[in-house]
Parts: sequence; C-alpha cells; structure tokens
Amino acid sequence: MVDKGAKELTLLGQTVESYGLDLPEKSDLADLMTSLNAIEGLERIRFMTSYPRYMTDSMLERMAHLPKVCEHLNIPVQSGDDAMLKRMKRGYALDEYRERIARVRELWPGITLSTDIIVGFCGETEEEFQHTLDLLEEIRFDVVHVAAYSVRPGTVAARWEDDVPLAEKKRRLHRVEEVQANIALKINQEHIGNVEQVMVEDTNVTHGRRQWKGRSRSNKWVFFPEPDADAFGNARAFQPGQLMQVRIEHATAWSLQGCAVTV
Repeated sequence: MVDKGAKELTLLGQTVESYGLDLPEKSDLADLMTSLNAIEGLERIRFMTSYPRYMTDSMLERMAHLPKVCEHLNIPVQSGDDAMLKRMKRGYALDEYRERIARVRELWPGITLSTDIIVGFCGETEEEFQHTLDLLEEIRFDVVHVAAYSVRPGTVAARWEDDVPLAEKKRRLHRVEEVQANIALKINQEHIGNVEQVMVEDTNVTHGRRQWKGRSRSNKWVFFPEPDADAFGNARAFQPGQLMQVRIEHATAWSLQGCAVTV
C-alpha cells in the first residue's frame, strides 16, 4: 500500500484492541503498531473502534510513544445510564468506562476522544436519556456520533418492543447534537493560535471560495485557502497526502480554519 502512495493507514475492527488474543505468540495491538511505525514512507496510523475492557495501560503507554500513531481514539459508550448499558449488553458499567477514559487521558496527554451514542433504545426513559446528556457534559468528547435506535433483524433487541416514538427519538437526537455542539466549539476554540500538522485530502468549494481541507493528527477537519504565488509569480498548489503545517485562526463546532505556514 505504501509503495502505491498510501500515507495514512487506519486499522478497523469492532474491538480493535482485542487483536492478538487468538494468536499463539501473544502479540497485541501495540506490537502490531510498533511494526507499522517502522514502515518507511508511512506517515500516520489510526485505529478504531476501541472497547474499554481491552484497553490495557501497557498498550496505551506504548502506542502513545509511537510517533506515527495519531492522537485520537473512538471509544463508544452508547448510553450514559447503567440500566441502559445492561439492556444493551455492553459488558461494562459507567464507572469502568469513566476509569478507562481517565487513564487514557493520563497515559496519552493531548489525546482527543470521540464516542458513539444511541438514543431511543428500547425502554429508554427521559431520566435515562438525561443521564446520557450528563455524561457528555462530564467527559467532554471532541466528537459524538449519535444515531436514533432502529430495529436490527437477528439481534436480541429485535424481539423487544420498539417503544420510543420516532418523534421522541428525533428530539433526543437533536438534543444530543445541540449539547455536543456547545462542547465541541469550546474545545476547538482552544486550538486557535496553534500550528498543527494537517494531511491534505481534497478541495472544498463554499460560496464560490475554493479551499483545501485535510485532517489534523487529532482527526479534526481543517480548512485552509490556496497558497499565494511564489516570489516569481508562479502558482503553488497542494497535493493530496501532503503534510502541511497550518496555523489555526478560527474554529467552529465541526472544524478548524487557518492558513498554511509551510509548503
């Protein structure tokens, strides 16, 4: 892949930290990451999705010191209520989840966190939903991926009554989005003035204005304008996969904006 031009690699699994548990040599995800980190030409490594119970301190410490592993983790919680987590058969309680988040932040300074939330799961009460909002305010994720529950054939929950009305699911979904937007804006505003490494991905045209976009190491979208011509009047252009240093000048809940300081 790298020989064909790939610069960034994402390892994807439902419980990606469980890698190696079935291997005779007892290797784990950090061992795999260490091997990938040594590949010449590979610039960045990401992985998802994380499961609290498989995230050992040793694994986190080792990956935090690998320069190509990006400072971002997606750790789904799904609900902020213990009774809901039990009904969802998530396999952990909130206290365990909180402890893992605290350890991640302690062992991996500067890490950014995202999570997944389901609203309107079978039997979810207003009080249980409020506990989810409370958890978002407490942990303050950078990004929250939220979805309204829908029946999946073949699952245990498919045999239960889908008793939260669609209109109520939509209300709860929009409420999560509203709460998270306020949190994310404050977090992103803390990046203003920073110079961050961005990998160029593509161009974006808004209101007739063409900008480049890419992702920071912390997995935030960053937008920045076309570079000025050089001293001889020659136009300069960025290339997908190119690593840039971008000074952050503005922030929204969903992205950062700035200007390239090196080409």
